[in-house]
Amino acid sequence: MPRALSNGMELEYDTFGDPEGPVLLLIMGLGAQMTAWHPEFRGMLADRGFRVVRYDNRDCGLSTFLDGCPPPDFRAVLAGDTSTAPYRIADMARDAAGLLDVLEVEAAHIAGASMGGMIAQQFAIDHPSRVRSLCSIMSTTGDRSVGRGTPEALAALAAPPPRDRREAGERGVRSFSVIGSPGYPADPGELRERAEAAYDRSPRSDGFARQYAAILASPDRTPHLRTVTAPALVVHGADDPLVDRAGGEATAAAIPGAELLMVPGMGHDLPEQLWPLLADAIARNAARADDRVTAPGAPASCGTASPGSAAGGPGHGG
Repeated sequence: MPRALSNGMELEYDTFGDPEGPVLLLIMGLGAQMTAWHPEFRGMLADRGFRVVRYDNRDCGLSTFLDGCPPPDFRAVLAGDTSTAPYRIADMARDAAGLLDVLEVEAAHIAGASMGGMIAQQFAIDHPSRVRSLCSIMSTTGDRSVGRGTPEALAALAAPPPRDRREAGERGVRSFSVIGSPGYPADPGELRERAEAAYDRSPRSDGFARQYAAILASPDRTPHLRTVTAPALVVHGADDPLVDRAGGEATAAAIPGAELLMVPGMGHDLPEQLWPLLADAIARNAARADDRVTAPGAPASCGTASPGSAAGGPGHGG
């Protein structure tokens, strides 16, 4: 896969779809590699006219790891001393902007999941002329009073990193049994295979703490989200235990004219059964800014999606 020098980082990325189509930049979440955007979902997005670009965030996958940074002091960060957090969400948004520079893309549709949604929001705030449309998935504004996780979900997030491939597979199954979609349960064998494949690609987990520190050290984006003018879609699981639905509701409320798609039965993952619904919603939102992209079939309803509006097998995202 190609690599791009961006904002002092080397970012691993790939592209898929019509090279002349409008670019859709996919940004994954905390500790999740770009491969968490499943190839079949990526294909659905390409079928809707996009040139899909996905990449590994800094400190993840095959992109640059900041090896020389000391471990963050989370107690100090939570108390307001952010000096041990080596970067912020805004730095990660600059990484994304630099990747578009390398690709010679002036403006793109931006979609992010979880922490990737935070990066996408910050990108829209800091680089408004480069955003055709914005999609924030299972994310939140940075206001600590919303989007809180359950104790069980936070414990799953804080579990020790796997020491080998077998532990990686077991942790994948355990984690998604807690944070995954109760309405769309995934096959444990498939969860294990995906977690093992991610470990095979990059077993490193030391960047996780630095990414998490970036989330905690970054300010509330709510006031600045009110300045976003790009067409915006906010997707959230009604049953998300890691970033509760209030995070998505607050994000949609902060962005003028944003559409909120609250999906019953969806947790903190991207189930395969929902891929057609999500692909159509992203394309429909993008079409508000770029009439070259169309969403085939009947559009998904706004507000709350019906769990029966998409079909497929088990799956998950990051």
